[in-house]
Amino acid sequence: MYRINRQTYLDFLIRNKDRQIIKVVSGIRRCGKSTLFEIYRDWLLANGIESSQLIFINFEELNFEHLTDYRELYSHLRPLLLPDRMNYIFLDEIQHVEQFERVVDSLFIQKNVDIYITGSNAWFMSGELATLLTGRYVKLQMLPLSFAEYSEGMAVQGNRLPRRELFDCYLRDSSFPYALQLTGSEKDILEYLRGIYSSVLLKDVVTRQRIADVMTLEDVIKFVFDNIGSLLSSTKVANTLTSSGRKVDSRTVEKYLQGLMDSLLIYQVKRYDIKGRQYLASLEKYYMADLGMRQLLLSNKRRPDLEHLLENVVYLELLRRGCQIYMGQMPGGEVDFVAQYGASVTYYQVAASVMDERTLERELAPLQKIRDNYPKVLLTLDDIIVNRDYDGIRHVNVLDWLMGSETRYSNFQPAGEW
Repeated sequence: MYRINRQTYLDFLIRNKDRQIIKVVSGIRRCGKSTLFEIYRDWLLANGIESSQLIFINFEELNFEHLTDYRELYSHLRPLLLPDRMNYIFLDEIQHVEQFERVVDSLFIQKNVDIYITGSNAWFMSGELATLLTGRYVKLQMLPLSFAEYSEGMAVQGNRLPRRELFDCYLRDSSFPYALQLTGSEKDILEYLRGIYSSVLLKDVVTRQRIADVMTLEDVIKFVFDNIGSLLSSTKVANTLTSSGRKVDSRTVEKYLQGLMDSLLIYQVKRYDIKGRQYLASLEKYYMADLGMRQLLLSNKRRPDLEHLLENVVYLELLRRGCQIYMGQMPGGEVDFVAQYGASVTYYQVAASVMDERTLERELAPLQKIRDNYPKVLLTLDDIIVNRDYDGIRHVNVLDWLMGSETRYSNFQPAGEW
């Protein structure tokens, strides 16, 4: 099976090699964390590291079940450490080990140990662990395949579709790496996604949150999936479900939403008042880690308009590029994304098409009201009338942007303060 290199993620590990700092990789189940470790271990072997220096444990394998006790794990690892060379220790899905932070911290203080760990949720690096290891780790957040990575994988398999058709497959099928091997079989893809969904739901949400009413939880999930990119609140979700016969209060919905975010199945985007320079407390938007999951749960329901699907893809790409992301609020309008990268900010508006003059005016209006000098970008699927500049607002084809074949605005350092 062909392995997509995930070069950005690989570069992160290479850049931090041999630094006395714990490398933490988090990401939704099956997004490719274990494969990334395999690719990195191959890189190490190709660059002078011997196999005896590598120790790898995947805690989802039954062979290592006895090591989920932190004392057993430490007793297992200590005799394997070579005294005169660097030891590279990979602990995959370490959330299965209770109090694993004790083992990690004990290994961290060794001068000849380089530690790499993964987990499939947001909470495994929280609470006491975060306190114990503060300042001792760097974190990489993995996502399923980007459109560029998906295109690479499809090309290697001989699926050389026109780029727009390829993007339609990307929106419809799944961005999980293994789903590439199932291309062309909707049934197989949906069965594969059902397995991931069940694992996330039962292991990372229901068990963690001690949820008894799983049916209501799934109704919340379906509602959020059906309204990606729309302004929501826990009260709105609760009221809508209650009116349809599923009685639930806003506090319960809030708990469920937090569990879904902790499982990395969905992401929340808060609002930011651009003119007033302040964060807004009410109403948020939610986006999904993989759009194929939506097809799985809502196959018999209406699809959202293409613009919300595009927003979802753009949001995930901005995450991959290391941005902090907000929804921009302006008097009389919204900016889809305010993306902060270091000291730089870029404003993004996303639309399926602006060939209609009125649509173009509507999409440009919020950006035109912003009075600072940060870059402003309009992303659409249009193949013509792109690469134009509307008084400082750049119109870019979204597929060019996703493939990285246009100027990376996040590298700009414009004047002004955020």
